[in-house]
Parts: sequence; C-alpha cells; structure tokens
Amino acid sequence: MTIAIASDLSGFPLKAEITKHLKEKGIDILDFGIESADKPQPYFIQAPKVAKAVQEGKAEKGILVCGTGQGMAIVANKFKGIYACVVDDIFSGERAKIINNANIITLGGWITAPFHGCEIVDAWLAMKFTQKMEFKKDFLTNGFNQVKLIEQENFK
Repeated sequence: MTIAIASDLSGFPLKAEITKHLKEKGIDILDFGIESADKPQPYFIQAPKVAKAVQEGKAEKGILVCGTGQGMAIVANKFKGIYACVVDDIFSGERAKIINNANIITLGGWITAPFHGCEIVDAWLAMKFTQKMEFKKDFLTNGFNQVKLIEQENFK
C-alpha cells in the first residue's frame, strides 16, 4: 500500500511522526512535504497534492495535517472521488472508514499529540468500509452510493 501525506507548517511535527511510524511499519509513503519548518507551504497548496495522488491512483489513501485538519479536509473534498474526514480520536478515525469510506483523513497538529496521531492512523488503516457495522451494511452502502450521485451531479 502507498499512502500520500502532506502538511502545512502547523501540521509538520505531527506529519513527521506519522511518516516515521508508517515507514517503520513497512508502508510506502509518497511524501509531499513540507520537509522542514524553514520551507512552509499553506494548506491550500499542500492538500491538492495528496488529493490528486489518490485521485490518480498513485496512492491508495492519503493523510493531511494542518492546525485543525479542517482546512485540509475542505480543500481535499473539492476533488472528485476524494472522501476526506477530519479525525481527532481513534473512534472517529475508525468511523471515517467504516461509515464514510474515507480515502483521506485529516488531522490537527494543534490538537493531536504525535503518539495519539499514530494510533488514529493505525485504527483508520485497520478498518474496512462497513466493518463492525455489518448490520447496517446495506444502509451504509446506499448512503455512500448516494454521496457519489451527489458528487456526479455537482462535479461537472
């Protein structure tokens, strides 16, 4: 699996820890920076890099980190086929995949401690769409299909 990752200055320390953690697990990383605090880039420059990599199939999933995760999610969701969720804890990380079939998660470097950020990423990666909620599989699948219909209608 290849995961695309990027951050702005506010998310850089958390991105660095998550990147290190994933590499130690043997996961291929497509790192779009930033590479240091001396070369900052804003969230609206960084988020499209990961969204396009996932959209084009260069990465299966993506992780974006800014101050709150919110700006990155807004920008990433402007790309067709991208389903980005802000996650602040393990439960929301799991549910981003289980319920929303998120292919990108966004985290907040001002909010999430590095160790906890790695736990959140692990939880998200361990889940499959509808896992742990098989009793609602039809409902969740229909919901995701409805979201894709809305996307087709609005991304022309």
